[in-house]
Amino acid sequence: MVDRKDPLPVTRQCALLDLPRSTFYHAPKPVSDEELGLMALIDRCHLKHPFYGSRRIRDWLEDRGHRVNRKRVQRLMRTMGLVVQYPKRNLSLADQAHKVYPYRLRNLVINRPNQVWATDITYIPMARGFVYLAAIMDWHSRKVLSWRVSNTLDASFCIDALEEAIETYGAPEIFNTDQGSQFTSEDFTGVLKRHGIQISMDGKGRWVDNVFVERLWRSVKYEEVYLKAYDSLGTAKASLGRYFAFYNTERRHQSLDRRTPDSVYYESAARQAA
Repeated sequence: MVDRKDPLPVTRQCALLDLPRSTFYHAPKPVSDEELGLMALIDRCHLKHPFYGSRRIRDWLEDRGHRVNRKRVQRLMRTMGLVVQYPKRNLSLADQAHKVYPYRLRNLVINRPNQVWATDITYIPMARGFVYLAAIMDWHSRKVLSWRVSNTLDASFCIDALEEAIETYGAPEIFNTDQGSQFTSEDFTGVLKRHGIQISMDGKGRWVDNVFVERLWRSVKYEEVYLKAYDSLGTAKASLGRYFAFYNTERRHQSLDRRTPDSVYYESAARQAA
């Protein structure tokens, strides 16, 4: 965009692009090892106590020898995309201008694959830095249909995962998300609308509305992420790919009568086709 080697002055280039010069000259500081350590601890605390807000997380950290003020905890939680999970008024939305859709799963009997899909984003710590993971799950079978990792919290990697899942497995009847800006964006909901998919969104503060994906995050982190220290984005992708293959094909679920997600998904789909 702005080229320092261009004969046109940087000031003029910024003006033509309607870009503040301070934005162009700003050089983001790398996250320190101390902050990465705190973020990893906050992630563990949030996974274990999702109802803890910034005050309780601050106290939890202090009990473990880390004296951190509440504002710093709030800032790190925003960076990680973490929101305390309990019913509350005025849940902050990342973009109030986006349309929010009603929750369509209340009292719905979910008894077949591709009836309801769901998605969410979680924070993944690495040896140096962190990334975000998005996954799309079939509610009936708990099968992970597609996933993506990204170093930014924009909507593009979520859309990539959605388009891959639809291309591979066809379109579901209903797609459920939370009210995050990635999922309320026109780019994301536009893909759903083009395929005739009903859009469902969790109620304010209703983390339980997407409980199956929350349980997936617990499994991914305790069985994979916390046992590893990914040293690069490529390593993270390869290792997560192996875990999701194991999760779908080998890991039995008590809630599925000790069957694997793949067996439930494909057996149910075969019965439905027959």
